[in-house]
This record gives sequence, structure tokens and C-alpha cells, in this order.
Amino acid sequence: MSQKRIGFLSFGHWGRVRGSQTPTAADTLRQTIELAVAAEEIGIDNASVRVHHFAPQLSSPFPLLAAMAARTGRIELGTGVIDMRYENPLYMAEEAAVADLISGGRLQLGVSRGSPEPARNGAHAFGFVPPAGMSDADLARHKMELFLAAIDGAGVVAADPRMTGSEQPLAVQPQSPGLRDRIWWGSGTRASARWVAEQGLNLQSSTLLTEDTGVPFDRLQAEQIALFRDAWREAGHAREPRVSVSRSVMPITSDVDRLYFGGDVDGQDQVGWLDGGNARFGRSYVGEPDVIARELAQDAAVQAADTLLLTVPNQLGVEYNARLLETVARYVAPAIGWAPPAERKASAAV
Repeated sequence: MSQKRIGFLSFGHWGRVRGSQTPTAADTLRQTIELAVAAEEIGIDNASVRVHHFAPQLSSPFPLLAAMAARTGRIELGTGVIDMRYENPLYMAEEAAVADLISGGRLQLGVSRGSPEPARNGAHAFGFVPPAGMSDADLARHKMELFLAAIDGAGVVAADPRMTGSEQPLAVQPQSPGLRDRIWWGSGTRASARWVAEQGLNLQSSTLLTEDTGVPFDRLQAEQIALFRDAWREAGHAREPRVSVSRSVMPITSDVDRLYFGGDVDGQDQVGWLDGGNARFGRSYVGEPDVIARELAQDAAVQAADTLLLTVPNQLGVEYNARLLETVARYVAPAIGWAPPAERKASAAV
């Protein structure tokens, strides 16, 4: 398995509520950029944003990712996840390539068929209505095929010989070499994880699985990851895949932490009904840093993944979240096999 990485995942909430440091969308956008800068300085490996539509949250990732790229130089920049139901795959390929080139090849784009949302048929309002006999999920996967072909440089439209002198099919521009290997699919089940592997995509798995077998969340998620890796080997892909999981991790080191999150100590998995079926939600890790470190070290899925994304309470502001990330990096992450970039370089040089 490759080197263990840690990152943050921001849902980008804003609103004029008591205690919020992000009363407006502008505040959230600017603070997301600043948190990426702070995270890079701490040694965090990844800065990712969640994408939601028709909600006071981050919705248009590529301008934000490009701005984050322009202010940083090492940290990976990602999404978790872009809802393909809403996307024009060729325009998305152009935007992704531009942001990736600005970043110097640091994009790690997570995409999926989408999740439950406040809008009824929201993607239809964007003009993307599935043809007869095709579901929204089918259309999302079809768009994914077009997107992957586009970033691979395939000709996706016939040339006009009056303008080009040939009928050679044209690819979207620009192209960003290597981007194809840095595309992830958000999977919520064991079955879909096998499909992700067959497509040659990296696997993203969050704090929610849309199935439940009665076993603890981390074990069910570890099963999902094992099935993904088995299917990857069966498919014969040449490269080593990557896998990320998300966790809510809130170390308690101050009275302020205790005020906000002290009531969540001793959290457990939750089982519920979502989108027409049983779902299992992973527990939150809240408590003293040394206790969280021991618990995460025993989390089967965290151990099986190469990347751990920490969901952050973005409305508490950059200073609060930077301190949270620094606490995790210093006192928690080493227990799961993570080391700061400087230590990795020193180790590699020996």
C-alpha cells in the first residue's frame, strides 16, 4: 500500500447563524482557500471540498480549486464528490484540465452518480433529463464515460474540414496528462465498489454506506475496500489504485472544543432508512487526542485505505479548523501510520 495520507473535507456551509464565521458564500469561498494554505503549512496532504446544489454550500468546484491551486504548491486538491447528474462532461473536462494545469497536476477529483438532495429532479432543471428507458444514475455513468474519454484525449466531435482542412475528430482542449489516474468515484455499496475497480478509477468511501449487514461500519467499509482491491487485480490494471475514507474526528483539547463537541463523546454507528433502503452511518471520533488515536488505529477501514479525509466544521472559521488539523497531525495521525512530508523525505533519502 502507498504512503498514508490525511486531508480535510469541507462541506462549505454558510449562513447567518449564531457562532458562524461564514455568514455569506464569499466568506466560505475565501476561507476554504485560506484553510488549504494553512493545511499545507501544517503538512496535511489533501484539501477537498464537497459539492452540493440548491443549498447554501459549495456548488461550483473548479473556480475554487483553481484559486486554491494558485495559493498552494504541494497539497493535493480534491472533491468529494461532484454529482455527475449535473455536469456537461465535455465542459467539465475542459475545466478540470485547466485547474489541474494551474495546480501542476495536484487534482484528485472525486465524482459520483449523486446523493439525496433538497431539490426534486435538480439536474433536470440544469437541462439534463435522462432519455426514455434511462435513469438518472444511468445518465450519470454515461456522462462519466464521455468525461473520461475527453480527458484521455479522444476525438469527441467531428472536425469541420472547411476550418481545419481535415475530418480528423477533435479533442477538447487543453489536455492535462496524468489526470485520468487521479479520478475517483464515490461508492456507497460493496457492489458499486467492484464497478469502480472495473472502470480503473480510485475509490472514495464516505461516512455513509447505503447498505447494512449488521456488522460495525468500519468492518463493512473494509469489506467494500477488499472487494474493490480484488476486482482491481482481476481487471489487470497496471497501476496501484488509491482508496480514501472519510471520518468525523474532533479532538477535545480546550473548553471551546468541549462546548461545541463534548456532547458527541461515545458516539456509535447509526442505522437508518435512506433513498429507499437501509443505510449505515459511521460514528464520530470525539475525545482526547490519545483516545482518538487508539480508536482510529483499530478502525479496519482507516487501516485499509491510503487516505483519510477529515470532515471539518467549516463554519467555525480558519483559525479553529487549522488548530484542529494541527492537533490531528501531531497527536492522532501518527497512530494510523501517517508521517509529515519532511519526515517522509528524510526517510526516503536514507
